[in-house]
Amino acid sequence: MQRLKTPGWFVDWSGETVVIIASGPSAAGVDLEPARGRAKFIAINSSYRLCPWADVLYGCDAKWWIAENGAPGFAGIKVAGEKRAAEQYHDVHHAEVRAHNDRFLFDPLGTIGSGGNSGFQTINLGLQFGARKFILVGYDMQIDSGLHWHGAHGKNLNNPTPVNVARWRRVLDGVAGELKALGAEVYNASAVSALTEYPKISFSEAVQKCCNTSG
Repeated sequence: MQRLKTPGWFVDWSGETVVIIASGPSAAGVDLEPARGRAKFIAINSSYRLCPWADVLYGCDAKWWIAENGAPGFAGIKVAGEKRAAEQYHDVHHAEVRAHNDRFLFDPLGTIGSGGNSGFQTINLGLQFGARKFILVGYDMQIDSGLHWHGAHGKNLNNPTPVNVARWRRVLDGVAGELKALGAEVYNASAVSALTEYPKISFSEAVQKCCNTSG
């Protein structure tokens, strides 16, 4: 199969550290400023409110984009996993999510594995951008501490269930070897995370390990 060209909205993050802000309750307690300007940021769904200056806003579900009216105040790159969102909002790009695929994909660029959750999908996107250092924030992967840092989604949006988060944990822990083979370093800065395969350290420690001091 002939490799498709790089999507026009893609960025080159080779050599960069990527901080991904998911929506687990622990995200609210993290001071993100130490990494601002020293790392690239991907915010998932409503977590862009924790870092409105993020480089990328990713929301898989079209329903979320509609509830946010396309997030008009966000100035970075907007990416949706459902094509309907990109069709409705001219500044939202589409990354095709391969359903029931729990592996990272690279060909064609702009097509990513599902993993059943946006946390997996954004790591895949960051890998396609060329990044190989990741700091995970709000990847709690359990709901004992609450559903999200902002509470439950309203407007008929999906919220995590015990069955959901169990699958998310299994999939993300299951690709730890694949990430290592790709040369990726992944640090889990989610204080109450149930993930077990990634070093769990504080956000400030992760920034010291991963971020360029010259940024």
